[in-house]
Amino acid sequence: MRKRKVNELNRLSEQEFKEASKTPLVVVLDNIRSCNNIGSVFRTSDALLLEKIYLCGITATPPNKEIHKTALDAEKSVEWEYVEKTEDAVAKLHENGYKVFAVEQVENSISLPCFLPPDNGKLALVFGNEVKGVQQKVVNRCDGAIEIPQYGTKHSFNVSVSAGIVLWDIFQKLKN
Repeated sequence: MRKRKVNELNRLSEQEFKEASKTPLVVVLDNIRSCNNIGSVFRTSDALLLEKIYLCGITATPPNKEIHKTALDAEKSVEWEYVEKTEDAVAKLHENGYKVFAVEQVENSISLPCFLPPDNGKLALVFGNEVKGVQQKVVNRCDGAIEIPQYGTKHSFNVSVSAGIVLWDIFQKLKN
């Protein structure tokens, strides 16, 4: 086995990325405190060719050197928009035909392995603050909630880890 060189990875240029057909999946970040987490979500979104990221509330926006540290220029390739109130981003997504799901531990949530993306293929996922999660007033406006099964004592993942797990799982389901 030999590690592949960068030029063997068939990476898209920033322009090719912008022109490429996107995975019909939008990310909404609800009051994320850590720029490292924001950058990580940008990088994951780039890797999976996601449509867009909504940055809401206290979530920092590019250009930002701390976001760049983990995004590694994905903040330049992935389309993003700042919306002050997360509930306004959810309303905008609903107006555009998206089903919106919070990734949160709530009553009647759908376990990630059982979740099936909507038939129209327009899906948005809300990821919440590192301490408080997705705001209840935002959960109230979502079409449902997805929960990642967890079996240890903590029952919480870092938000960027949650995003990676959920986005990869749903990306696979959309590809099939």
